[in-house]
Amino acid sequence: MKQEKWVSLLGLANRAGKIISGEELAVKEIRTGRAKLVLLSKDASENTIKKIKDKCLYYQVPVKEVANRYLLGQSIGKKERVVVAVLDEGFAKKLHFLLDETIRG
Repeated sequence: MKQEKWVSLLGLANRAGKIISGEELAVKEIRTGRAKLVLLSKDASENTIKKIKDKCLYYQVPVKEVANRYLLGQSIGKKERVVVAVLDEGFAKKLHFLLDETIRG
């Protein structure tokens, strides 16, 4: 299975210091308006999914679901992660596009 393009891009964004991972930190970035896109693992708890989606809706931050916490964590060189916030507009737009492409493809 080929590695999805968004995984590589997220890794690049991580190395550039343009992402934050973890539920509490992501919520903080959503509140301050610094989060441009939130990636949420489909296997996060119902509470986490609701909390993150509600926050994103309220603060008008786009949210995209990814397959699972292991893929999300692996893409940024960490153990499993359920929430990653992208803090850079350029990376956010490109990730948004690639994730849409993945879903369609």
